[in-house]
Amino acid sequence: MSRKKIVVLDFGSQYAHLIAKRFRMLGYYSEIALPSTDLSTFEDCMGIVFSGGPASVYDEKVPDFNKEILNLDIPVLGLCYGHYIVQLGYGGKVGKADVGEFGFATLNLNPNVKSPLFEGIEPTQQVWMSHQDGVMQMGEGFEVVGSTKDCPFAATQNLSKKRFSLQCHCEVKDTPCGNQIFENFAKYCGMEKNWDQDTVLQVILENIKKETEGKNVLLFLSGGVDSTITFALLNKAIGQDRVLGLHIDNGFMRKNESKSVADAYHKFGFNNFIVEDASESFLKAVAGLTDPQKKRMAIGENFITVRNEVVAKQHLDEDKWMLAQGTLYPDIIESGGTKNSNTIKTHHNRVQGIQDLIAKGLIVEPVKDLYKDEVRAIGKKLGLSDELVMRHPFPGPGLSINVLCSDGKISEKDSDEFEKASKEIQTIELDMFCEKCRADLKKSVIPVRSVGVQGDFRTYRFPSTLTFKSEGGGFYHLPEKWEKLEKASSTITNAATYINRTLITLYKNPDADKKGFSIQEGYCDKRRLDQTREADAIMLDDLHKNGWYSKIFQHLTINIPYASSPDHCSIVLRPLCSEDVMTARFAQLPQEDLMATVKKIAALPFVDAIYYDLTNKPPATFGWE
Repeated sequence: MSRKKIVVLDFGSQYAHLIAKRFRMLGYYSEIALPSTDLSTFEDCMGIVFSGGPASVYDEKVPDFNKEILNLDIPVLGLCYGHYIVQLGYGGKVGKADVGEFGFATLNLNPNVKSPLFEGIEPTQQVWMSHQDGVMQMGEGFEVVGSTKDCPFAATQNLSKKRFSLQCHCEVKDTPCGNQIFENFAKYCGMEKNWDQDTVLQVILENIKKETEGKNVLLFLSGGVDSTITFALLNKAIGQDRVLGLHIDNGFMRKNESKSVADAYHKFGFNNFIVEDASESFLKAVAGLTDPQKKRMAIGENFITVRNEVVAKQHLDEDKWMLAQGTLYPDIIESGGTKNSNTIKTHHNRVQGIQDLIAKGLIVEPVKDLYKDEVRAIGKKLGLSDELVMRHPFPGPGLSINVLCSDGKISEKDSDEFEKASKEIQTIELDMFCEKCRADLKKSVIPVRSVGVQGDFRTYRFPSTLTFKSEGGGFYHLPEKWEKLEKASSTITNAATYINRTLITLYKNPDADKKGFSIQEGYCDKRRLDQTREADAIMLDDLHKNGWYSKIFQHLTINIPYASSPDHCSIVLRPLCSEDVMTARFAQLPQEDLMATVKKIAALPFVDAIYYDLTNKPPATFGWE
């Protein structure tokens, strides 16, 4: 069926699909296409958006681009990398910017230029940036619509050619005027509303029926939102008699999680699922591993092993059974699942065993084109309770990816870069704090690496720490203004080469501090998982009691092997606010409540230190692995 549309060209950005999603949420049908696509793709196309991407336009390998697209008489909006493609297409110049921008920036509109893209938008706007390159010279016929402190050509247009380009990411919620910009672009393109949630649900159900024709479906049920709603969709589309949910207790669950999951499913009327205790198998699979990617791969492959064992135990005919997964689009993007995207992490839903099943047509992923908030909306439309739909995300690998591992040794490369990071943090001025606070402040770096995402590339760098004055008993001062801490975090990660996170120290065990902290030998074993479970349970219980559980998107409790002895650890608290997973802000919890929780966790005998992660996404990812 023919449908008017906006086409988003995916240059490999983490946010490409989010652009299409934004237009759909506004009521405009949109599709994703490769930038090398044939011109026939643009039949019924009213507007084209060029996404961002992980490459620099001057890299040797850049996404193939069909330059004939710029000759079409269709409005074009370029974002970030797409901003550069638009400018280069008309003779502009792009190069490495003097100052990269990661996170919030202020866009000031040019009062002398009227732009249909910014109709109804105030002249000063918060926008979200993630770039190191910049436009050095605009293309022929373009004019400056807006600029930031460090980006003179942040917004441009050429009305005679129907071309617009922006350095910022207006597809993320951290650019509050982004939806209005997209609405204005759709209006400029002459688009009419032609997409809604009922249509999305109907399309998903029809696709399930088509993809599973003649087969039954086995689904891994982590108990998280994605797999639960996938389970409900499968049951509605093809009936409970053709669907079997498999909840695997892999030993990486939160405290009492498997029982809670089973109780919630029974309560809602799901009876077509079984629970398999495979904790011993999974703990064995990750024993001795320290590399995060290898851990994820081992867990993903072991899911397939357990699946095969269950199929045999249940006497299921493999020729008649497909495997279903609650994979979301961000999972695919971050694991490098689109042609031009950069791998941020290896996702357990994309290990080789899964890829082999996909190649054979034996995998069904009903929500793979959706984001978390869209999936939750579908769950509510299906009548699922908030208990199931509004749970915090809990991925298949569970707490295993929250337990950082080490053999207790520091490589020569790590030692060298840690020393550089330690020197680097001392050179970064944090003038947002008062003179007294700065006098008390100690800046340092922790010698563990965590994953981040900057300019659509994965980074694997060190976290910096801010430690203010001692409050006695091992507890440290937490400045009253979260905004200043957020600004400090952004200042550090924007300026640093070897740092991609900023933490604030909330507690250090005085005895451990006397002995000294160092990297300890520690793996993903039951002891460390139990440590994480205890600290995590305290934090989650308090979030529920204080009414904050439903206000934040997700909390992660991170266990790092940085302590005074091998049987102790440091805990990092990581509560986040997000709409779509692609961007996030650290949660600014009431400080009195937070410190009350910190005191409970500090009472655990194995805790040597407690930190709070002040880093937004980007430059950091949600988790640390």
